[in-house]
Amino acid sequence: MILSPDEEAVLAGEEGETRARMLEILVALGKVYGAERLIPIVSAQVSGASYKTIGRWGLDWLQRLDARVSVPTVLNPVGMDRSRWQEMGITPEFAQVQEKVLDAYRRLGVTMECTCTPYYLYSTRYGDHLAWSESSAVVYANSVIGARTNREGGPSALAAAIIGKTPEYGLHLVAARRPQVVIRVEDGDRLSDAAHLGALGYLAGRLVGSRIPLIEGIRPKKDLLKALGAAMAASGAVALFHVKDITPEARIFSYPTGGLEVISLGFDEVSAAMEEIPVDAVALGCPHCSPDELSRIAELLAGKKVRIPVFVFASRDVASRHPEEVAAIEESGAHVFADTCMVVSPAMERFSAIMVNSGKAYAYIPNMCGAAVRLGTTEECIGVATEAGAESPR
Repeated sequence: MILSPDEEAVLAGEEGETRARMLEILVALGKVYGAERLIPIVSAQVSGASYKTIGRWGLDWLQRLDARVSVPTVLNPVGMDRSRWQEMGITPEFAQVQEKVLDAYRRLGVTMECTCTPYYLYSTRYGDHLAWSESSAVVYANSVIGARTNREGGPSALAAAIIGKTPEYGLHLVAARRPQVVIRVEDGDRLSDAAHLGALGYLAGRLVGSRIPLIEGIRPKKDLLKALGAAMAASGAVALFHVKDITPEARIFSYPTGGLEVISLGFDEVSAAMEEIPVDAVALGCPHCSPDELSRIAELLAGKKVRIPVFVFASRDVASRHPEEVAAIEESGAHVFADTCMVVSPAMERFSAIMVNSGKAYAYIPNMCGAAVRLGTTEECIGVATEAGAESPR
């Protein structure tokens, strides 16, 4: 890699040991992937924030760092709502070590927003270079916004945040963003809920792995694109997808698809993934709810009471800007929690079966929470939670 004189000085330790070690991480990563240089980034989002996932050794590493981030930086969800952890059933012991993790990041200058949807916080634009690490945020930024980020690990995202740069390789390069496989969706107009797009993404991710798909036959809006990409990133390793005539690069560039593998999926396959099982909790907001999603949940819960625990997850910023929707949801007995989610919080480990409307949660809950999982539409989730029933569209 070619480093500037300023970068060479950082590497030599002239700006402190931590900055030198962080630049070493970036240079090593760049050499592995053939990057020629470092490029400035607009923002960073760092995973490895829940004590449930990083444990004692991750905390020890964070506490040894001595530097400040150079660009706006937020965290992935942590293991609890920072102000309402008792209501979640979090133990004081876990809360104490989780606060130590937050203190370590705060000392580095990281903003205490803990969310998998940083695009609701930042005015992220087409072509912006980022260093984001949460899989669903990465795929949304690349695909729906047209920004540029690789799927960073927690340490590399933090290193980029501190240095303010990232190696120029992978999805930072336009040539690496072309589709590699075609997904042809039949009866795409019947896929109208986040759960439908989540199931489609879950199935597609398992089939395409880390390849970049071009998807034909659907016309989803942003919240459904979010659900689709999050599921593909969870069941596979998709960091970028294109939807014909919808996503920015699919509209701007002409991609010849001749010679690419074509995978066909339809409503029947999606429905088969939505098996009905008894559940003892409902969890919504994976990725964190948008304002429209909060409004929809509030509308569905109006005048009803939940009979089993219902958790709704949103970023603290989104929840604080929509107090009426939050109040309407909680009037039913459901809870709206910030900073965390059903995947990374130990609060969900006490349930034996959880119902979700998210393909991402559907992929992660069995291993991360040790629970069975049921995927259903938002209406079905609320119906199960309130005993009102929900007429299945299948």
